[in-house]
Amino acid sequence: MNRLAKFIVSLSLFIAIAFAVQQGFFEHIADSNWVAKFVKEQGKQAVVVLMAMGAAYAALGAPRQLLAFAFGFAFGAVEGALLALVATELGCILSFYAAKWLFRSSLQRKFNKSLMKFERLVKDNTTLKVLMIRLLPIGSNLFTNVAAGATTVPAQGFFLGSFIGYIPQTLIFAYAGAGIGLSEHEKILISIALFIVSSVIGSLLYRSQFRRKVKEL
Repeated sequence: MNRLAKFIVSLSLFIAIAFAVQQGFFEHIADSNWVAKFVKEQGKQAVVVLMAMGAAYAALGAPRQLLAFAFGFAFGAVEGALLALVATELGCILSFYAAKWLFRSSLQRKFNKSLMKFERLVKDNTTLKVLMIRLLPIGSNLFTNVAAGATTVPAQGFFLGSFIGYIPQTLIFAYAGAGIGLSEHEKILISIALFIVSSVIGSLLYRSQFRRKVKEL
């Protein structure tokens, strides 16, 4: 992509983000009551709009747990979890390719040392290692996406590892949202059980040698 095209696309993204912030879109997408009301008023058409908003929300590094909770509240546990998972993965893809196509050169100039460490860490066995990073109770979702896009990390393995790694917490918060929305205590108990399982996995990974390498980034 040449410089003029990069400038035009970057400016368009900036304007779109500024407009979304000014209109309160990102506040709305994390507001369970607003999402539920929007779905009730718009019906099936709401899904497309919410998915686009959710993807943009996730691409900017906003808490994906809030997205899963809001979608669980509005759509129910299973459908809400699925929609939140897809929106989060789309956000991952958006930020990955934004870094790759628009900001790669500038990112490499400013953060070359950290990016090279990240690349060495996940370039081989990418799917498994990215899965482990997503499950660790440390790190930034946005940094991981941008770092992968700004390096030569294989896209397919990165996206697959991310998708699988997003599943536990997405289920936890979607079930929690659905449990509150539907007043079903069983779903709250399920969400607690899933949280415990996810925490155990994260703790085991956190104590591993892989954890120490991640903290060095």
